[in-house]
Amino acid sequence: MARKRNQPFQLGEISIAPGTQERVLLPAARLYSDTPLDLHVEVLHGTKPGPVLLVCAAIHGDELNGIEICRRLIQSIDPAELTGTLLLVPVVNMFGFIQQTRYLPDRRDLNRCFPGSERGALGSRLAYLFRTQLVERATHIIDLHTGAIHRSNLPQIRVNLDSEEATAMAEAFNSPVIMNSKDRDGSLRSQASELGIPLILYEAGEALRFDYSAIKAGVNGVTNVMKMLKMMKGRRTRKKVTPVFAQRSVWVRSEGDGLVLAKVELGHTVSRGQLLAHVAPPHGGEHTSIYATVGGIVIGISNIPVSNEGEALFHIACFDAEESSYASEMVDTFVEAYPDRPS
Repeated sequence: MARKRNQPFQLGEISIAPGTQERVLLPAARLYSDTPLDLHVEVLHGTKPGPVLLVCAAIHGDELNGIEICRRLIQSIDPAELTGTLLLVPVVNMFGFIQQTRYLPDRRDLNRCFPGSERGALGSRLAYLFRTQLVERATHIIDLHTGAIHRSNLPQIRVNLDSEEATAMAEAFNSPVIMNSKDRDGSLRSQASELGIPLILYEAGEALRFDYSAIKAGVNGVTNVMKMLKMMKGRRTRKKVTPVFAQRSVWVRSEGDGLVLAKVELGHTVSRGQLLAHVAPPHGGEHTSIYATVGGIVIGISNIPVSNEGEALFHIACFDAEESSYASEMVDTFVEAYPDRPS
């Protein structure tokens, strides 16, 4: 029996025919110069019914890797070969993207504004538009992020492991580390959880910088999830990486003021009590030593070689010694599979 052909997908005032691709502009707001801002949504509508996968980036406006991941997906996926519907939003926080900042003009974090309100503040209104027009239409979501400004994140998936379907998406994505991460109030993750929509969050790289290995891995990760959901044909691109799971993580903070002389790098395995860095006064004198408070693998690191006492320097995902060794092998395999160079 022939499979049922898909019906047109309606978004805003645009009807997208099966097997076609359309860019939909959702009126979002205006700048104080009266310049209109639209939420750009690329809709790839397959010929056969199936999941509706929402892939979004730059909910923090300075997180650029996800934008490039979306751009590459827009160029590479043929809707005529697609089952279901792919909704791609390269830039959610248009205000932050224009100003090259994480935040909205009023310094609010858009990822703390959900579920939003039609008559609330700017962030609340944008969250409301995004929720009602896109999130509530999705069956699955991939949210693309990077580390904050001057901080790099090892490629990792953050997911609430209580959700079996989201966990399956996380494993299919094929990132070296999967972090068990509970929902935060006001976040897109929390909103998706309330709506019963499985969501995974991909963290990789640094704000305002391209990390080409993270971008290539992100493109492969999204297509891996699409293949798992049977939206695309073909085998998943595994690159010989088997993810390791971490139930918690810890930031190690500076215990002194001065120059940070790091002894470990992103992706390194560390043991409890291991020397991570010296913090040395810029004019000479005795340095302060910073030691790992837990064993695990470095999944986040500050890129600024100066610090004040109390500043976060190293983010460690906690594993036991055997798991940490295995995680380190997976990171090495990942680095070999995804070199950080333009392509």
